[in-house]
Amino acid sequence: MKTIKVLVVDDSAFMRKWISDLLSEHPRLEVIGTARNGQEALEKMAVLRPDVVTLDVEMPVMDGLETLRHIMHKQPLPVVMVSSTTKEGAENTIAAMQYGAVDFVTKPSGSISLDLYKVKDELIRKVLHASEANIGALAVRRPQAALWRPPVKPARAEKAIVAIGTSTGGPRALETVLTQLPSGLAAPVVIVQHMPKGFTKSLADRLDALSAITVKEAEDGEVLRNGTAYIAPGGVHLAVSEENGVLKARFDASPPRAGHRPAVDVLFESLAAIRRCRKVAVIMTGMGSDGTAGLKKLKESGDTKAIAEARETAVVFGMPKAAIEAGVIDAIAPLDAIAVAIVQSIGE
Repeated sequence: MKTIKVLVVDDSAFMRKWISDLLSEHPRLEVIGTARNGQEALEKMAVLRPDVVTLDVEMPVMDGLETLRHIMHKQPLPVVMVSSTTKEGAENTIAAMQYGAVDFVTKPSGSISLDLYKVKDELIRKVLHASEANIGALAVRRPQAALWRPPVKPARAEKAIVAIGTSTGGPRALETVLTQLPSGLAAPVVIVQHMPKGFTKSLADRLDALSAITVKEAEDGEVLRNGTAYIAPGGVHLAVSEENGVLKARFDASPPRAGHRPAVDVLFESLAAIRRCRKVAVIMTGMGSDGTAGLKKLKESGDTKAIAEARETAVVFGMPKAAIEAGVIDAIAPLDAIAVAIVQSIGE
C-alpha cells in the first residue's frame, strides 16, 4: 500500500519528536519532516510535498489557524489539528474545522503532554483517514450566511423533527446546512456530531453566531422547539422522547456504539419510537457506518424522509455511502442543497 508522508508541526521540540515517533510506528506512515511554527511549515511543505500535515494550534511567528488559512488557500492538503482541551483551545479547534481542517486530536494534558501515548491510536487513525479525505470539498470556501427563503406553503397539522448525523468533516458541513435554514423552520433540529466532551459547546456557539436559527448544546430534559438546533454534548448519547405530546431531549449514558458516544444510531432509534410526527433524517460526511442501523428502524416506523450527502461534496463518503448502499435513503443531495431538501421534506 502507498506510504503516507506526514509533516509534523509543533512549537515544542519534545512534542515534535514524540508525535513523529508515535506516527512512525505505523508501517504506512512516514514522517518526512518537522516544523516549529507555521512559517517554517509552509516553507517545508513547498519542498517536501507531504500527504498530510499535523498542525499545532498555538505557535509563535505564525499560529495554527493562520497557517491553516494559507494551506487551504494556496496548496490545499489534509490537515489534522493537534489541540489543547482548554476553552480557548476548543474554540480555536472549532474555527480550524470551519477553515478546512479534516479532523483534530486533543493533547491529554496541555501544550506539552507527557501522556501523549494515550491518544496514539486515535492520532494514527485520524492521520490515515485524513489521507483519504476529499480535499476538494474542503478547499472550496462556502458562503456563510446566505439564508435560503422557502416559498410560503400551508403548515402541516402534525409536528415534525429533523435529525442530522455527521462525523469527520462535519463542523464545516453543518455550517453550510444550518446557515441556510430559515429562522421560522417548522421543526426542531437534533444533531449528533462525533466529537469529544468539551468541544460541542464551542461548535454550537460558533454556529449560533452564523445562523438565523438558534443553535445550542442540548440539555437533558429540555423541550425541543421549532427553529432551534440542538447539538449532542460529547460523551453522552442524545435521544428524543415524547412526553404528554411534547418532544424532549434525553441523555443516555449507555456504552459507546462502534466507538461513538454520542452515536447517530442511538438518536435515530429513539425517533423510531415516536408516532404522529414527520421525521427528516440526514446523513452527512463521516467515516464508518454510524446511522445506517438507526435509519433502518426509522424507515420501518413510517413517515420518514432520509437524505444523504452526495459523494462529490462529502469530505469522507463513508457514512452516506453505507446508508445509500443499505437502501434506506430517499434522496441524495450535494451539501449546498441539503437545507432546501430539509425544508421541502418537512412540508410534504
